[in-house]
Formats: sequence, structure tokens, C-alpha cells
Amino acid sequence: MADAKVIPFDDDRSRGSAAQRPARRRSAGSRRGALGEPGEVGSVQPLPGRERAQDGSAGREEEPRESREPSDAGGHDGGLERRVAAGLAFLRRRLTGDYEVDDFGYDEELTDQVLMSLLRPVYDKYFRVEVKGVENIPAEGGALIVANHSGTLPLDGLMMQVAVHDHHPAGRHLRLLAADLVFVLPVVNELARKLGHTLACAEDAERLLAQGELVGVMPEGFKGIGKPFGERYKLQRFGRGGFVSTALRQGAPIIPCSIVGAEEIYPMLGNAKTLARVLGIPYFPLTPTFPWLGPLGAIPLPTKWTIQFGEPIATDGYPPEAAEDPMLMFNLTDQVREQIQHTLYKLLVQRRSVFF
Repeated sequence: MADAKVIPFDDDRSRGSAAQRPARRRSAGSRRGALGEPGEVGSVQPLPGRERAQDGSAGREEEPRESREPSDAGGHDGGLERRVAAGLAFLRRRLTGDYEVDDFGYDEELTDQVLMSLLRPVYDKYFRVEVKGVENIPAEGGALIVANHSGTLPLDGLMMQVAVHDHHPAGRHLRLLAADLVFVLPVVNELARKLGHTLACAEDAERLLAQGELVGVMPEGFKGIGKPFGERYKLQRFGRGGFVSTALRQGAPIIPCSIVGAEEIYPMLGNAKTLARVLGIPYFPLTPTFPWLGPLGAIPLPTKWTIQFGEPIATDGYPPEAAEDPMLMFNLTDQVREQIQHTLYKLLVQRRSVFF
């Protein structure tokens, strides 16, 4: 692992080494993790309830998520009793440690039953996200979703994660690659790991793709999320094409994703650079409400969002040495970037209002 060649995803992400990352836990109850033994890339151990249907019935889990199950035919009381029993069983597993996490710290049960339930009202009621093109995401196997990044705070990544989780017919989970700043913040670090996030480096991305996972990356990094409001929906540089090299090595399709609505949740009118340096953060945003209104200024504006997944760009037809070809990486990176930018402009033309 230590000898693996790491290709950064963009210039402004730090090159966190394996030694700087939190130790990867195998299982909360000393059970086998979902990714198998460290180093056994092809050893996938599915978690309970994650087996895919083999008869073409949309690939849902054999045990439907509690939040999606309809009420019992027996009436309200039967449904309530079932939910109470499921909740008590969940608490018992949490207290006894009888639940699984993979080598990256991802807790699928907690994500499905708790964390997604917390994010879903923001997704459905506050930002009212509309999803398009989710059928372009493959039903199985590794794939790399590449999206634009904006909004001052990285809420767009979380909303994209909910979009895949709730709308993909195979019920897939999106594993996001995040900057190392996420993993040094208390509480945020632990929650990010539970949600399946990991460090944005080629080593972790390749390992997840080899496991057949759906991986999400936002190559603009802090350049995109911290750009001023006057440059909204103008894509920043996509680094040096590290994500393309990773996809080529694994033969994974690249799926462009365009997100409209996130740019306006915190209109960034200025950047207090001196204060940002003192605090050790990439930027300190100045918006019409923050920091002037204190904690109230941190509430995002209720914009209307659209997330569109584009047609996959295949990479499995290239020879193995293609991952080392800088010209090919540049061309594919430019192709992905142009497709995202073109879709952003198209969605903006179709949008009637920022808020409605």
C-alpha cells in the first residue's frame, strides 16, 4: 500500500499520505468488513440486505429499507409495531457493536437508516432537487461520477449522494472523494467516514473502483467551491487529469454530472483572505448574510436544484499504458469538462427561477 503511486485529483488538494489517514476499521463487532481483507481487492463481501436481484427486477435489496416500506395491510398499528421493533433492533446492534463497517469506515446501515433520513428533508423540501439522467449510472460495477463543485460549503456533494441513493433503480451508494480538510475536523471527520467518504487520492479511488463501487469526485476542489458569485457556473480548472488516469487504470466509465442551484445558496461577494490564513482554511466567505447575521447567516438560501447525470464516457477500450499518456488524459479531461459546462448552460436556459 505504501508503495502505491498516488495521483492527485487536483492541485489544491493536499497530498495526504496513508499514514495521515485514520486507521481503517474492519468491523465494529470484530466481523469481516465489506471490502474484505486489506489488499484483497477483488474480495467483496456484500452486507446483509444488499444482494442484487438476479431476475431483472430493478435490483432492489432483498430487505427493503425501513424508510421506504409501505404500511401493513393490517393497518396503522401493525406498521407502527414493525417500525418500533426495527428501531429497537437497530439500537441493540448499535449498543452491542453488532454492525459492520468496511476498511474505509463506511457504515451502510447507519447511512441508510439515519444519515440519509437527516439529509432527505433538506433534499426534498428545502432544495427540492430534480434529478435527470440517473439511468446513465450503471446498475453494477465500478464507475466514476465527475461533477462541478460550488456553493461555499460542500452541500452539493451530499445532495448528489442522496440523489443516487434514493433514485437509482439498483439502490446504489455513492462513495465521495473529499479533501483532507474534511478528515481533520472533529465530528465532521467521523460523519464523513460513516457516509462512505474517503481521501481524494488515486490510491483510495482505484481501490473502491476495483471493488465495483460508485465513486464521486469534484475535480475543481476549493477553486470551485470558493469562487466568487460573479463567476458562478463557470467551471474552474480540473487539475491535471488524475481522475481520468484512475478511470483508465480500472476501465471504469466516467459519468459527467451537472448541478444547478448550489451556486446561489451562499452568494460569495468577498473573501477575507487574512482571516482565512489565520484560521488555516482555504477561504473565509463574505456573503450578504454572513458573518453579519451571526449563526443565522450560515443558513443557505432555499434555491431550486437540478442534478443531471450525463451519458457515460467509456474507458475500457484503451490499452493499459493509456493511463500514462498525458495527451490522452488531457483530451478526456477536456471532454468531461466541456460536457459538464455545456449541460450547465442548457439547464440554466431552461431554469425559470432561482427559487421556484
